Amino acid sequence: MKYTKLGNADLKVSRICLGCMGFGDSGRGQHSWTLDEAHSREIIQCALELGVNFYDTAIAYQSGTSEQYLGRALRDYAKRDEVVVATKFLPRTPQEIENGISGQQHIENMLNTSLKNLGMDYVDLYIYHMWDWNTPIEDILEGLHNVVKAGKARYIGISNCFAWQLAKANAIAEKEGFAKFVSVQGHYNLIFREEEREMLPYCEEENIAVTPYSALASGRLSRLPGAQTKRAAEDTYAKFKYDATEQQDNVIIKRVAELAEKHGVTMTEISLAWLLTHATAPVVGATKMKHIEEAVGAAEFVLPGDEIAYLEEPYIPHALAGVMAQNKPSEANQKHVWSTGDQKIGGSEDE
Repeated sequence: MKYTKLGNADLKVSRICLGCMGFGDSGRGQHSWTLDEAHSREIIQCALELGVNFYDTAIAYQSGTSEQYLGRALRDYAKRDEVVVATKFLPRTPQEIENGISGQQHIENMLNTSLKNLGMDYVDLYIYHMWDWNTPIEDILEGLHNVVKAGKARYIGISNCFAWQLAKANAIAEKEGFAKFVSVQGHYNLIFREEEREMLPYCEEENIAVTPYSALASGRLSRLPGAQTKRAAEDTYAKFKYDATEQQDNVIIKRVAELAEKHGVTMTEISLAWLLTHATAPVVGATKMKHIEEAVGAAEFVLPGDEIAYLEEPYIPHALAGVMAQNKPSEANQKHVWSTGDQKIGGSEDE
């Protein structure tokens, strides 16, 4: 496994981050295809053995059970100071706003719940999951700075934002003496490259780590067009993100398959090898042992420049989808694609 520094943070991370959205109680969240604890532990243990030290989860994933599975597995299979754990918090709920819960108190409540789920005293990276239009960014930044000062989070990151939002937030943080965002986790892969317009150049200029999610486009970049899996059949969110552009995306996916056959590797390895030329550490989900094995293999595979260009050439601009399509003031009071489910947030209501 290859390792790198996470932007401006003093964190050494594997070039592959294991995304834990696929772990958790399938009856308690957005997804029906998630793995139970026993199978989740097998994959986490395998990832550790292969040198993966970077793990990404969220309180929103299956109502906190993803955090619980990850925390218990890492406690049994790893030393705490040898892994980098990231989790995320959601925007304030309408009920919290009505009850006068500030952004700062909300962040403290959310992180306390996540730490309890993980069974940890701190997280290495605490991520602002999506822009909260109902809460001033100054309130968010001060709340995040407070948890960093308290030692509950070592660094902070952001997800699902525009480059201008990240630039604005870090400018305010610098002015106020608050902790700055050291990483950004956006929707980025070979068939969805809108982050290249402004986000990637900005991050390169500011040395902000890029840790994209949907690295394999919910599996579309790891299999031939038309191939079906249980997740492909049941993941309505992924269908929402990709079905409208299927025809144009398939041109690229077929080129991935062509290069995989040429090199005698998997489509996963080709797709991630391309992404690794643009990103610090892609967040890669795994629901089978081979998924993490292939992802780790990609970190060792180098695509020649002409093949990178060959993969990129057919791309056609895409409309925003999913969380980013909702990142605007008119959507502020609508329900996001991620919701808290039955996860109780804050204070004495913690599970």
